[in-house]
Amino acid sequence: MPAPLSRLTARALVTALLVAAFCGQAVAALRPHIPLLLASTVVSLAVEGVLYRWHRGVLSVFAKSHADITVRHVLRDLLLVVALLRIGEQHRETLYTPLVAGLLAFYALHCAIQALSVLVRRTRTLPVLTRNIDARALRLSPAPPVLLRRPGHRLPVFGLPATAGLLATAATDDPRCAALGVALSLGLALLGLYDLSVRLLPSRRPAGERETLEWLDAWLAEYRPTVGLYFSGGASSAYQANMWLEPLARLDGRPVIVLRERFMVQKIGPTDVPVLCLPTVSTLMRLEDSSLQVLIHPSNSGKTSQVLRIPTLKHTFVNHGESDKLSSCNPYAKAYDEVWVAGPAARERYALAEVGVEDKDVVEIGRPQLDAVRPYEGAPKGARTTVLYAPTWEGWDGNPGNTSVIEAGENLVRALLADPGVRVLYKPHPLTGSVDPRAGAADLRIRELIRAANRERAGERPPGNEELGLRTQELDRLTTTTLRAGADQVERMLLQSAPEPGRAEAVAAATAAWEEAYWASLPEGEHQVVTGVRPALYSCFDRADLLISDVSSVISDFMASGKPYAVANTSGLAEDVFRKTFPTVRAATVLTPDAAGVPDLLDTVRHPERDELAQARAELKRHLLGPDEPAAQVRFDDAVRALCTAAREHRARMAERLAVEVATEIPDQRRSATPPQPARPA
Repeated sequence: MPAPLSRLTARALVTALLVAAFCGQAVAALRPHIPLLLASTVVSLAVEGVLYRWHRGVLSVFAKSHADITVRHVLRDLLLVVALLRIGEQHRETLYTPLVAGLLAFYALHCAIQALSVLVRRTRTLPVLTRNIDARALRLSPAPPVLLRRPGHRLPVFGLPATAGLLATAATDDPRCAALGVALSLGLALLGLYDLSVRLLPSRRPAGERETLEWLDAWLAEYRPTVGLYFSGGASSAYQANMWLEPLARLDGRPVIVLRERFMVQKIGPTDVPVLCLPTVSTLMRLEDSSLQVLIHPSNSGKTSQVLRIPTLKHTFVNHGESDKLSSCNPYAKAYDEVWVAGPAARERYALAEVGVEDKDVVEIGRPQLDAVRPYEGAPKGARTTVLYAPTWEGWDGNPGNTSVIEAGENLVRALLADPGVRVLYKPHPLTGSVDPRAGAADLRIRELIRAANRERAGERPPGNEELGLRTQELDRLTTTTLRAGADQVERMLLQSAPEPGRAEAVAAATAAWEEAYWASLPEGEHQVVTGVRPALYSCFDRADLLISDVSSVISDFMASGKPYAVANTSGLAEDVFRKTFPTVRAATVLTPDAAGVPDLLDTVRHPERDELAQARAELKRHLLGPDEPAAQVRFDDAVRALCTAAREHRARMAERLAVEVATEIPDQRRSATPPQPARPA
């Protein structure tokens, strides 16, 4: 059997076939030759369907070459008309004149529909996007059908009756077929034009920019938010914000999530916290006059500097995880009013990095996300030792010590799979392979190793799949909103309105039930590749007896469990230097790239009395995450409350100064002084 064609080869063949079909149609129209005309036209239509279904990249190339769908469709119908005119006697020119006029009218309507669709899209592009907020006052409505919004879909569908009619006339020499086809296409175009025209009526289109911004001001005044989570980033970075959703929702104040990218509204995980997307700086600045006092930043981005310009807000950086890497001590952190860290280790890290963050601005809050992580309970309870291998990604700086996937990943997994008493949970970082293709290739090989091991260890699934299915349906019902494929942002705002009371508690209970059902549904000892949103990393922590990872925030988070962990050293440093350089490795077993230490490590996990690092882990846990009491969520809430107080006091001082300036009429640069009058000549 021949090897499958590469994607590039397939695209080239499809493109060549389309060009050949048009050439064949042209030859058939000029000769004329009816069988060739019919065959080439049908082939060209079929190839168009293949392109739209599997090779959309070729369509963009055609568009850049000024051979878009409109040009191709007009050319196809034009060649059919030429063929009809060349078949038979001269009187056909008069006979087919109405058909040509109908075709011209159809294409004119197509252009009109496209123009109206652009206008409709602009009216439905609001300056503010929301989620979990009742925004019906903005006259939200379902989106127009996809056929009316995308010419690449609309023209083949609306124009197909006309093309089919022309083909039928060429085959039967009956002009009524072409007349019927053209009439159907005109009718479809008129219906589409009417649908879009109605949507442009003042009573049918969404609120305009001014009305929307007035609604935003009114909502802010009514809801009176106190603390917000500010996030901006790429599609794959949403996890950085999602890890803070639950701690934010549990705060005593009135939280809100502030986003900058429109696509990010749907990337934020399930939450009942109101979501505001403010894409432009001018809209963002309206927060200055709101009751919002504190913004929490889980990451740095280019757009962070824009919100830092709002003088009425206090800003704090919480990061999306802590590690010994330099990225955890970014100099940008000095731009914030405070930097909130987990424990003393991060405070020391900032002091040693000398990036401009003063010690008085560092606040230890623990890691609220880890409050629910189950503590260490000793040796593995079951017949299997569950090992979680959770390497980080390769990073932007090319440091070989960033990730173990490339140099050590396969060796580590092979060594684990060689032990029949081990069950592997492999959870790669979402960005693995995004910078270095070698990491992506190694990741795929690791997955194949695990699949091969599962084939040899195949076992019957426990009777829990039905339970998992029911739990999945319940969780999906609570956390997802049914959106049709053609829904636009305005329609999503309409459907993702204010949540029902108690939904957050129901989601938490459903999530816990789903996780129990998920783990119970798996065959005993089956290795797992965990890449989806569920189960979460912390759920994997609870199931694991041992973690193997890299120098990353995963280690700091896993310390909350108190369980043994190991770090792969692919940095090229000697072990003593490696431990000294990265304090989070202090209580870890250090593994070399060849994974030679894995058997001894597993023996230690199964026999805790041989574990010489237990006390070191307990001390390191306090150093990294702070004390167990009070709980991290309490410390997080206290830090928010204190910073809100500082923000209110700052506003009061500024208001007092402004009042004094107004009362004393202190001149400023904006007040124009009376220009001196020139002296009159004597």
